[in-house]
Amino acid sequence: MSYSSVPIRHIRRLYSTTSSAISVSQAKSKLRYEHDPDKALEIYSSVSKHYSSPLSSRYAQDLTVRRLAKSHRFSDIENLIESQKNDPKITQEPFLSTLIRSYGRASMFDQALRTYDQMDQLGTPRSAISFNALLSACINSKLCDKVPVLFDEIPNKYGVVPDEVSYGILAKSFCQVGTPEKALEIVKEVEQKGVKITAITYTTILETLYKQGKSEEAENLWNLMSKEECIDAAAYNVKIMFEHGGKPETIKALIEEMSNAGLKPDTISYNYLMTCYLELGMVYEAQKVYEGLEENGCKPNAATFRTLVFYLSKNGDFEKGYKIFKESVKMHKIPDFNTMKHLVEGLVNKKKIKEAKGLNRTIKKKFPPNMLNAWRKIEENLKLTSNDADPNEDQEAAF
Repeated sequence: MSYSSVPIRHIRRLYSTTSSAISVSQAKSKLRYEHDPDKALEIYSSVSKHYSSPLSSRYAQDLTVRRLAKSHRFSDIENLIESQKNDPKITQEPFLSTLIRSYGRASMFDQALRTYDQMDQLGTPRSAISFNALLSACINSKLCDKVPVLFDEIPNKYGVVPDEVSYGILAKSFCQVGTPEKALEIVKEVEQKGVKITAITYTTILETLYKQGKSEEAENLWNLMSKEECIDAAAYNVKIMFEHGGKPETIKALIEEMSNAGLKPDTISYNYLMTCYLELGMVYEAQKVYEGLEENGCKPNAATFRTLVFYLSKNGDFEKGYKIFKESVKMHKIPDFNTMKHLVEGLVNKKKIKEAKGLNRTIKKKFPPNMLNAWRKIEENLKLTSNDADPNEDQEAAF
C-alpha cells in the first residue's frame, strides 16, 4: 500500500514557499506563536524533512496538528501524518510513535490505533515506546476508560512488555475517571513486580486525592513518596496548589521547605503565592512576588500575567493592569480572552481611550483567528474601531 496516494495539496504547495530558508530552531520558535493553521502547516512543511531526531520533530508536529485541530481540519491532519508513512524513518519506532501521538493530540484515536496495528506492515518493531504512545493518544482523545482495555489486549496480542511509563499512564487513566484508589492499587501491584514507580505517577495520584478532598489519603501518600524519595518540585507545587486559598505564610513555608530539600521553587510555586496574596487583596505583596521572579531565577509565564491582570482589573486598577499587559506582550504571554475583555472594558469606563485603543490593536494582531470574530464585537460595542493609531502604541504591538 502506498501512503503517498493520500492527497496532500497543502504540503505540495507549501514546500515551494520561501519559508524553506528558515532553520529548524527558527521553525519551532515561529510555530510557538503562529495560530493560523495554513501558516503553521507552511512552516512545518518547509523543515519537516530536516529534523534530525523524532524528539525534535514531535514538538513541531504537535503544534502544527493542534493548530489544524482547532480549525477542525482533520482531513489535513490525516493527510499530513499519512504522508510520512513513506519516509524511510518509518521503520524507526520513535519516529512512528510521533505519528501516533500526533493523532492523539487531534483526538483521532481510531487513526492512532490503525497506525499502531500497521507496524508489522511498515516494518517497525514494537516495544513499550510505541505502546506508551498509543496509551497517551487514548488519554489525549479523552478515552481514559479504554486505557485498561488496551493494557489487557495489546501485550497479549503483540507480546509488548509494559514499562514504568506504561503503568504511569494506566494510573493516570484511573485518576482521570475519578478512581485514584485503583491507581494506588496499580502502584502497589507493580512495585511488588519490581517496577519502579515514577515521581510523575505519584504526583498525578496525589493531585487527584487533593481534588477529591481526601486530604488524609493525600498526606499518607505524601509520606510514602517521601520514603520512596519520589518528591520533586512538581509534587510540592501540587501541595502548594491546595494550600493557596489559605494563608500566604503557609505557602512561603512550603517554598522554603522545597529549597531546604534541595529543590528549586519555580514560576508555578511563586504564582500560587502571588495568587494567594491577590485573593486576600494584598496587591502590593503580590507585585513584590512578581517583581522578584527574576531574582529567584524564574520568568513569568502566561498564568502569571493572566492572574495579575485579572485581579488588578477586579480591583479597578486598570492602568496598572494595562502596564502588566504590555509586559506580557513583550514576552508573548498575552492573557486569555475574558481577562482582556474585562481590562479593555475597564479602560473605556475609566476614559482611558488611548490605552484601550492600543490594547485593541495589539489583540487584533496577536489573538488567533478563531477568537477575532468575538473580539470584533467587543471592539464595536466599545467604539474602538477608529483608525487614529498612536505610533507609540503600534510600536508596542509589534513585540
